[in-house]
Amino acid sequence: MKLKRVHSAFIAAALTCSLVVTPVFAEPTQEELEDQKEAAQSELGNLQTEFDTLIQKTSELENKLISTGQQITQAEEDLEEAESKREEQYEAMKLRIKFMYESGSGTATMEKVVSSGSISDMLTQAEYSQKVHEYDRTQLQEYANTVTEIENLQATLEEEMADLQATEAEYQAQQETLKETIASKQDEISNLDEMIQEAARKAEEARKAAEAEAARQQQQQQNPVTTGGGSGGTTPPYNAVTGNAVVDRAYSYIGNAEYVWGACSPGEFDCSGFVAYCLTGNYARLGSTITFLGWPRVSDPQPGDVCVNVDHCGIYIGNGQMIHCATYGVGVIIGPVQAGMVYVRY
Repeated sequence: MKLKRVHSAFIAAALTCSLVVTPVFAEPTQEELEDQKEAAQSELGNLQTEFDTLIQKTSELENKLISTGQQITQAEEDLEEAESKREEQYEAMKLRIKFMYESGSGTATMEKVVSSGSISDMLTQAEYSQKVHEYDRTQLQEYANTVTEIENLQATLEEEMADLQATEAEYQAQQETLKETIASKQDEISNLDEMIQEAARKAEEARKAAEAEAARQQQQQQNPVTTGGGSGGTTPPYNAVTGNAVVDRAYSYIGNAEYVWGACSPGEFDCSGFVAYCLTGNYARLGSTITFLGWPRVSDPQPGDVCVNVDHCGIYIGNGQMIHCATYGVGVIIGPVQAGMVYVRY
């Protein structure tokens, strides 16, 4: 019996120790979450800048590829023309030689040189024959040099094209990696947004509960018989429509506008054109989603702010909802703020 009591005591002590050494992590506060979100947004901004720079480099590289391709095409045409001329010259020379031998022009020329009776005429005739042969050889050599030069240029351009294509493939791989990293960071920010909203909701509920309890106790002290509850000091919820011109404009086009890429006109918008109209009341574009991403970011979005990522944007109306011009065949609708979006203010 004593041994059993000792054994039980040992087990109890071991369990007690295990409970003592188990760490208990407190949930991060709203302020800590907002600091984390701010740091993540800064990282996202740096990633977006890096991505935009890479896009610019890719655009410049594509221009070089086009230019090099045009030069290769021109070199091929020049090479074909040079080879054709070389063949023509070679054929012409063969015809002249054939004619001279078949007609005995070579012997006749020599006889004319010998029988001319004039050293001057003889030298002139010999010099003429020599110049004809030299001309043929010179022309053939020039065309051969031209063909060699064009072939070398073509080989150089093709090597340059291969290098440019390899660089383009590298840029594309970097873009894909950055897209994945940006998407991951946007998801992180979205999760932090949800955690911040949840922390704020819990804090608000705690505040309201404390106020309600304080009001109840005060009322009991003043009139113990009265059981009715007060308002608890709460303020009426924010009305996302009344008094907010930006949101009013957004609501006015729900179901009344079509999605048309690049449009910003009555009844026809793309996502950035719709946001521009809502913000200004004018049918004039303010830029693209990339433009909006450069605007000041906010951690406490209010109705009328802009929700945006690299692909889409809309007008925030509160409670995690936005009004946006969605896509073809859908037009302007209300929907949840998309994962990875950030909030900016015009």
